[in-house]
Amino acid sequence: MESTVETCTNLLREARNIVVLSGAGISTESGIKDFRSKTGVYQLAPEYILSLDYFYKNPNDFYQFAFENLYHPDAVPNKGHEILAKWEEQGKVQHIITQNIDGLHQKAGSNNVIEFHGTMKTASCLNCGKIYPSSEMVNRFETMEEFFVCSNCETKSEKEHYIKPDVVLFGDTGEWFSIEGFNTVVQHIDQADCILVVGTSLQVTPFSTFPEYRRKGVPLIIINKGGTPYDRREGAYVIHDSIGKSLSHIDESL
Repeated sequence: MESTVETCTNLLREARNIVVLSGAGISTESGIKDFRSKTGVYQLAPEYILSLDYFYKNPNDFYQFAFENLYHPDAVPNKGHEILAKWEEQGKVQHIITQNIDGLHQKAGSNNVIEFHGTMKTASCLNCGKIYPSSEMVNRFETMEEFFVCSNCETKSEKEHYIKPDVVLFGDTGEWFSIEGFNTVVQHIDQADCILVVGTSLQVTPFSTFPEYRRKGVPLIIINKGGTPYDRREGAYVIHDSIGKSLSHIDESL
Protein backbone atom coordinates (compact mmCIF):
# COMPACT_ATOMS: atom_id res chain seq x y z
CA MET A 1 0.00 0.00 0.00
CA GLU A 2 2.83 2.39 0.91
CA SER A 3 4.50 2.00 -2.49
CA THR A 4 1.16 2.39 -4.31
CA VAL A 5 0.45 5.66 -2.48
CA GLU A 6 3.93 6.88 -3.41
CA THR A 7 3.38 5.95 -7.06
CA CYS A 8 0.01 7.71 -7.09
CA THR A 9 1.59 10.78 -5.52
CA ASN A 10 4.20 10.92 -8.28
CA LEU A 11 1.54 10.51 -10.99
CA LEU A 12 -0.65 13.24 -9.51
CA ARG A 13 2.35 15.53 -9.06
CA GLU A 14 3.07 15.37 -12.79
CA ALA A 15 -0.58 15.65 -13.90
CA ARG A 16 -2.02 18.92 -15.17
CA ASN A 17 -5.45 17.80 -16.33
CA ILE A 18 -6.93 15.50 -13.70
CA VAL A 19 -10.53 14.41 -14.16
CA VAL A 20 -12.16 13.07 -10.99
CA LEU A 21 -14.95 10.50 -10.96
CA SER A 22 -16.59 10.54 -7.54
CA GLY A 23 -19.27 8.46 -5.86
CA ALA A 24 -21.03 7.96 -2.55
CA GLY A 25 -17.88 6.75 -0.80
CA ILE A 26 -16.50 10.27 -0.51
CA SER A 27 -19.70 11.52 1.10
CA THR A 28 -19.90 8.73 3.70
CA GLU A 29 -17.00 10.49 5.40
CA SER A 30 -19.40 13.41 5.89
CA GLY A 31 -21.95 11.13 7.53
CA ILE A 32 -24.11 10.49 4.45
CA LYS A 33 -25.18 6.90 3.79
CA ASP A 34 -24.06 5.32 0.57
CA PHE A 35 -26.34 3.16 -1.56
CA ARG A 36 -25.00 -0.35 -1.95
CA SER A 37 -23.05 -1.21 1.18
CA LYS A 38 -24.49 -3.34 4.00
CA THR A 39 -25.76 -0.18 5.73
CA GLY A 40 -26.64 1.70 2.54
CA VAL A 41 -29.89 3.26 1.40
CA TYR A 42 -30.77 0.28 -0.78
CA GLN A 43 -30.99 -1.88 2.34
CA LEU A 44 -33.86 0.32 3.56
CA ALA A 45 -36.04 -0.09 0.48
CA PRO A 46 -35.85 -1.69 -2.95
CA GLU A 47 -34.73 0.33 -5.95
CA TYR A 48 -38.27 0.78 -7.27
CA ILE A 49 -38.87 3.54 -4.68
CA LEU A 50 -36.27 5.57 -6.56
CA SER A 51 -38.02 5.06 -9.89
CA LEU A 52 -40.03 7.50 -11.96
CA ASP A 53 -42.95 5.08 -11.95
CA TYR A 54 -43.06 4.96 -8.15
CA PHE A 55 -42.79 8.76 -7.98
CA TYR A 56 -45.88 9.16 -10.16
CA LYS A 57 -47.88 6.53 -8.26
CA ASN A 58 -46.84 7.44 -4.71
CA PRO A 59 -45.49 11.00 -4.61
CA ASN A 60 -46.06 11.35 -0.85
CA ASP A 61 -44.16 8.17 0.02
CA PHE A 62 -41.49 8.97 -2.55
CA TYR A 63 -40.83 12.42 -1.05
CA GLN A 64 -40.82 11.09 2.49
CA PHE A 65 -38.18 8.54 1.53
CA ALA A 66 -36.18 11.16 -0.42
CA PHE A 67 -36.20 13.70 2.40
CA GLU A 68 -35.19 11.07 4.96
CA ASN A 69 -32.44 9.42 2.92
CA LEU A 70 -31.29 11.66 0.05
CA TYR A 71 -31.59 15.23 1.32
CA HIS A 72 -28.77 16.37 3.60
CA PRO A 73 -28.79 20.19 3.76
CA ASP A 74 -26.71 20.29 6.95
CA ALA A 75 -23.93 17.97 5.75
CA VAL A 76 -20.52 19.59 5.44
CA PRO A 77 -17.59 18.71 3.15
CA ASN A 78 -14.83 16.53 4.53
CA LYS A 79 -11.08 16.52 3.97
CA GLY A 80 -11.44 14.65 0.68
CA HIS A 81 -13.77 17.27 -0.80
CA GLU A 82 -11.53 20.07 0.45
CA ILE A 83 -8.36 18.63 -1.08
CA LEU A 84 -10.02 18.15 -4.48
CA ALA A 85 -11.22 21.78 -4.35
CA LYS A 86 -7.67 22.86 -3.43
CA TRP A 87 -6.24 20.92 -6.39
CA GLU A 88 -8.76 22.58 -8.70
CA GLU A 89 -7.68 26.01 -7.42
CA GLN A 90 -4.08 25.01 -8.10
CA GLY A 91 -5.00 24.13 -11.69
CA LYS A 92 -4.48 20.37 -11.36
CA VAL A 93 -8.08 19.11 -11.23
CA GLN A 94 -10.00 20.33 -14.27
CA HIS A 95 -13.34 18.57 -13.81
CA ILE A 96 -15.19 16.55 -11.19
CA ILE A 97 -17.85 14.22 -12.57
CA THR A 98 -19.93 12.96 -9.67
CA GLN A 99 -22.69 10.49 -9.02
CA ASN A 100 -23.48 12.33 -5.81
CA ILE A 101 -26.53 14.55 -5.40
CA ASP A 102 -25.50 16.24 -2.14
CA GLY A 103 -23.60 19.27 -3.50
CA LEU A 104 -20.66 18.78 -1.13
CA HIS A 105 -18.04 19.26 -3.86
CA GLN A 106 -19.45 22.73 -4.52
CA LYS A 107 -19.72 23.49 -0.79
CA ALA A 108 -16.00 22.68 -0.53
CA GLY A 109 -15.22 25.20 -3.27
CA SER A 110 -15.04 23.11 -6.44
CA ASN A 111 -16.52 24.93 -9.44
CA ASN A 112 -16.14 22.59 -12.41
CA VAL A 113 -18.54 19.92 -11.19
CA ILE A 114 -20.83 17.84 -13.39
CA GLU A 115 -23.62 16.31 -11.29
CA PHE A 116 -24.28 13.33 -13.53
CA HIS A 117 -27.18 12.05 -11.43
CA GLY A 118 -28.59 15.49 -10.68
CA THR A 119 -29.05 17.33 -7.40
CA MET A 120 -31.33 17.30 -4.37
CA LYS A 121 -30.95 21.05 -3.93
CA THR A 122 -33.89 21.76 -6.23
CA ALA A 123 -37.03 20.26 -7.75
CA SER A 124 -38.79 21.24 -10.98
CA CYS A 125 -42.29 21.12 -12.40
CA LEU A 126 -42.41 18.55 -15.18
CA ASN A 127 -44.78 20.81 -17.14
CA CYS A 128 -43.70 24.45 -16.89
CA GLY A 129 -40.19 23.95 -15.53
CA LYS A 130 -40.66 26.17 -12.47
CA ILE A 131 -37.81 25.50 -10.04
CA TYR A 132 -38.47 24.99 -6.34
CA PRO A 133 -35.67 24.97 -3.75
CA SER A 134 -35.80 21.74 -1.77
CA SER A 135 -36.16 23.76 1.42
CA GLU A 136 -39.45 25.07 0.00
CA MET A 137 -40.50 21.53 -0.93
CA VAL A 138 -39.90 20.42 2.67
CA ASN A 139 -42.19 23.23 3.86
CA ARG A 140 -44.83 22.32 1.27
CA PHE A 141 -44.57 18.66 2.30
CA GLU A 142 -45.30 19.62 5.91
CA THR A 143 -48.13 22.10 5.21
CA MET A 144 -49.90 21.18 1.93
CA GLU A 145 -51.91 18.12 0.98
CA GLU A 146 -50.90 18.13 -2.70
CA PHE A 147 -47.52 19.74 -2.12
CA PHE A 148 -46.09 17.94 -5.17
CA VAL A 149 -48.44 19.71 -7.64
CA CYS A 150 -47.04 22.86 -9.25
CA SER A 151 -48.55 26.13 -8.01
CA ASN A 152 -47.61 27.84 -11.25
CA CYS A 153 -49.72 25.65 -13.56
CA GLU A 154 -53.42 26.22 -14.23
CA THR A 155 -54.32 22.54 -14.65
CA LYS A 156 -53.46 20.63 -11.51
CA SER A 157 -54.84 17.15 -11.96
CA GLU A 158 -52.32 15.53 -14.33
CA LYS A 159 -49.00 14.04 -13.32
CA GLU A 160 -47.27 16.24 -15.91
CA HIS A 161 -47.69 19.06 -13.38
CA TYR A 162 -45.92 17.19 -10.59
CA ILE A 163 -42.82 18.69 -9.04
CA LYS A 164 -39.95 16.19 -9.22
CA PRO A 165 -36.60 16.45 -7.44
CA ASP A 166 -33.87 17.28 -9.96
CA VAL A 167 -32.27 13.87 -9.62
CA VAL A 168 -32.12 11.06 -12.15
CA LEU A 169 -34.49 8.25 -11.19
CA PHE A 170 -34.70 4.72 -12.53
CA GLY A 171 -36.65 4.96 -15.77
CA ASP A 172 -35.75 8.65 -15.98
CA THR A 173 -33.32 10.52 -18.21
CA GLY A 174 -31.43 13.54 -16.98
CA GLU A 175 -29.44 16.21 -18.80
CA TRP A 176 -26.20 14.25 -18.57
CA PHE A 177 -27.89 11.03 -19.67
CA SER A 178 -28.56 12.57 -23.08
CA ILE A 179 -26.19 11.81 -25.96
CA GLU A 180 -24.91 15.37 -25.83
CA GLY A 181 -24.33 15.23 -22.08
CA PHE A 182 -22.63 11.85 -22.24
CA ASN A 183 -20.34 13.04 -25.03
CA THR A 184 -19.39 16.11 -23.00
CA VAL A 185 -18.20 13.90 -20.16
CA VAL A 186 -16.36 11.58 -22.55
CA GLN A 187 -14.61 14.57 -24.12
CA HIS A 188 -13.34 15.71 -20.70
CA ILE A 189 -12.03 12.22 -19.98
CA ASP A 190 -10.37 11.96 -23.37
CA GLN A 191 -8.47 15.20 -22.68
CA ALA A 192 -7.32 14.14 -19.21
CA ASP A 193 -3.76 13.14 -18.37
CA CYS A 194 -4.91 11.32 -15.22
CA ILE A 195 -8.23 9.83 -14.10
CA LEU A 196 -8.83 9.82 -10.34
CA VAL A 197 -11.71 7.65 -9.08
CA VAL A 198 -12.84 8.24 -5.49
CA GLY A 199 -15.60 6.50 -3.59
CA THR A 200 -17.36 4.57 -6.32
CA SER A 201 -17.43 0.87 -7.11
CA LEU A 202 -18.08 1.71 -10.79
CA GLN A 203 -21.02 -0.68 -10.99
CA VAL A 204 -23.79 1.60 -12.31
CA THR A 205 -24.00 2.29 -16.03
CA PRO A 206 -23.41 4.50 -17.89
CA PHE A 207 -21.17 6.13 -15.24
CA SER A 208 -19.18 2.91 -14.89
CA THR A 209 -18.09 3.07 -18.53
CA PHE A 210 -16.28 6.40 -18.26
CA PRO A 211 -12.78 5.03 -17.43
CA GLU A 212 -12.95 3.12 -20.73
CA TYR A 213 -12.65 6.43 -22.60
CA ARG A 214 -9.29 7.50 -21.22
CA ARG A 215 -6.46 7.64 -23.72
CA LYS A 216 -3.95 4.81 -23.85
CA GLY A 217 -1.25 5.27 -21.24
CA VAL A 218 -3.29 7.65 -19.06
CA PRO A 219 -3.11 6.39 -15.46
CA LEU A 220 -6.26 5.38 -13.58
CA ILE A 221 -6.00 5.96 -9.84
CA ILE A 222 -8.76 4.34 -7.78
CA ILE A 223 -9.29 5.15 -4.10
CA ASN A 224 -12.20 3.09 -2.79
CA LYS A 225 -12.66 0.79 0.18
CA GLY A 226 -14.26 -1.89 -1.99
CA GLY A 227 -13.17 -3.39 -5.28
CA THR A 228 -14.09 -2.21 -8.76
CA PRO A 229 -14.14 -3.93 -12.18
CA TYR A 230 -11.10 -1.83 -13.12
CA ASP A 231 -8.78 -2.80 -10.26
CA ARG A 232 -6.74 -5.21 -12.38
CA ARG A 233 -6.77 -3.21 -15.59
CA GLU A 234 -3.54 -2.06 -17.20
CA GLY A 235 -2.53 1.35 -15.89
CA ALA A 236 -4.73 1.09 -12.77
CA TYR A 237 -3.34 1.98 -9.34
CA VAL A 238 -5.62 0.98 -6.46
CA ILE A 239 -5.79 2.16 -2.85
CA HIS A 240 -8.36 0.41 -0.64
CA ASP A 241 -8.55 2.92 2.18
CA SER A 242 -10.28 6.06 3.43
CA ILE A 243 -10.48 8.81 0.81
CA GLY A 244 -9.79 11.66 3.22
CA LYS A 245 -6.82 9.82 4.74
CA SER A 246 -5.40 8.79 1.35
CA LEU A 247 -5.79 12.20 -0.30
CA SER A 248 -4.32 13.91 2.77
CA HIS A 249 -1.26 11.66 2.64
CA ILE A 250 -0.81 12.36 -1.06
CA ASP A 251 -1.42 16.10 -0.69
CA GLU A 252 1.23 16.41 2.02
CA SER A 253 3.80 14.94 -0.38
CA LEU A 254 2.88 16.88 -3.54
